[in-house]
Amino acid sequence: MYFDENKPLHIVLNDLFEHYRNNVVDVDIITNALLEKGVVESQQDIVNDHIAFRTLGVPHLGLASFEKIFLEYGYTKRDFFNFEGKKLNAYWFSPPSSEYPRIFVSELRVSELSELAQEIIYKYTSSILEDPVDSLDLTNGQEVAAFLQTPLWGLPTSEEYTTLLEESEYAAWVIYNRYYLNHYTISIHELKEGYNTLEEFNEFLIKLGVKLNNSGGVIKTSADGLLRQSSTVSALYEALFSDNKKVEIAGSYVEFAERLVLPKYKDLPKHLITSAHRRDGFETNNADKIFESTYTTQIKGS
Repeated sequence: MYFDENKPLHIVLNDLFEHYRNNVVDVDIITNALLEKGVVESQQDIVNDHIAFRTLGVPHLGLASFEKIFLEYGYTKRDFFNFEGKKLNAYWFSPPSSEYPRIFVSELRVSELSELAQEIIYKYTSSILEDPVDSLDLTNGQEVAAFLQTPLWGLPTSEEYTTLLEESEYAAWVIYNRYYLNHYTISIHELKEGYNTLEEFNEFLIKLGVKLNNSGGVIKTSADGLLRQSSTVSALYEALFSDNKKVEIAGSYVEFAERLVLPKYKDLPKHLITSAHRRDGFETNNADKIFESTYTTQIKGS
């Protein structure tokens, strides 16, 4: 997912991916195996379907703040999603051109949590008195990239993290990881034959020893059958909290998407098919289960 030009959006995407790749072991395991098998010739050959971020629905932050960055870079706000059980809102954003990934941004409805959970979250976010994005020079890619890697609030205690984890694993993830890239997504249908369906690709992953999210089935399929998704399970990493205690917590993961050709284009020759001929957007039920790639039940399950 590397871009050569020195545009602000390129700088931001490259920086996000480099930090993510350095911290998510499965990225290099998968990429190196694809290189060894001759499926791709370089990292740049892997098409990134979308990237995803998690936010907190509190004053001056959340979706309303975060989206300003990518709207400035030419992205278009698309469909709304409600994840009732997880207390989340989300939108996806289509890119200014097909070379860029889609973006999926979710937001925790903090007001629906218990008083104790809200107290913990507001303890760390209430000192933010204005939207931090408003003070950024969005034409400066380096400044925006640095912002996305800079904590907006202090580290919680291990006890606070655990309290949030028991009520909302999403809340616990964000309170520690902040705006860290949650996942990137390999477009499986863009790979060569033998690897370009999720059945084939998941078999390849399992042989590598990569653990897959099985919530709702290893392959999550949209109601129309045209969007199919799988994901790895986040690895645990040792995190240091403000009380100097270390706890193993969930990091980020890798997703895999297979977008099938829309029925009206089913007779189009393969060599003429582009992303415009394939199923676009997202599906609530699929995404609901993909969220659980960072959940304890997936990480510690069989």
